[in-house]
Amino acid sequence: MTTTTIPGASGLARAFSRSMFTKTLYDNRRVFTVWAVATALLAMMYGSFYSQISADSMASVPEAMQGFGLNDVSSAAGYLQGAVFGLLVPLLATFYGAATGARMISADEESGYLDLLLAHPLGRTRLLLHRFAALATGAFAIAAVVLAAMLAIRGSAGLDGVGAADFTAQALNLALLATVFGALATGIGAATGKSRPTVFGVAAGIGVAAYALHGFAPQIGADWLRHLTPFHYYIGGEPLKHGLQFADAAVLAAATIVLIAAGAWRLARRDIGR
Repeated sequence: MTTTTIPGASGLARAFSRSMFTKTLYDNRRVFTVWAVATALLAMMYGSFYSQISADSMASVPEAMQGFGLNDVSSAAGYLQGAVFGLLVPLLATFYGAATGARMISADEESGYLDLLLAHPLGRTRLLLHRFAALATGAFAIAAVVLAAMLAIRGSAGLDGVGAADFTAQALNLALLATVFGALATGIGAATGKSRPTVFGVAAGIGVAAYALHGFAPQIGADWLRHLTPFHYYIGGEPLKHGLQFADAAVLAAATIVLIAAGAWRLARRDIGR
């Protein structure tokens, strides 16, 4: 049986070139590593501040920021929900999804490499699913590194009040949040054929707008608007206090499936190239 070698594979990469999934993982190994290390270090840094935080120091937090979870430092879970998993960490997950998703189809189509890939026995839908599976694997790897980092400082930072299962639930939601925006960017690129910067800008812009809406909705008396954003299902169920909320996780997973399915449907029917 003849094995089809995916174009672009050479040297060590040949071991990963038996499928587009493994090749994409290999090609993006440094990207995944940088995102994982940066996100974990940020989470560790802010998490380690908990033992130094007092009620008086948090009293100076503007009221407008309380919608981001910065309204409860009476417990480790409350602090982490705001300062760590409510502020910069979800934004990093959003940008990971948008940036990596923009690479999956758009970058190849923009460079002309997509035509070369599709000249081999590799269908469009299969290509998209393999590429997205690698993105999702990266998202779960990032979440796993963040989880390991938080468990590593749990004792020294006074975060013992949060159980390992609750940290795991929050990490799972973080991975699902990243895959939602990864699916959004991948789907936009697959459906439209727009350039990588355009796809990233649109996906990241939607992410930032949703993040702001989720945070500021309480200030305008429109809490119901939060339910329209993925951030509500990421942290609204307070997994650090109550563990995994299966309904919230299901909503994030369903949104991911819909976005990827829509992108695959459109990619299979449109002309490729510029």
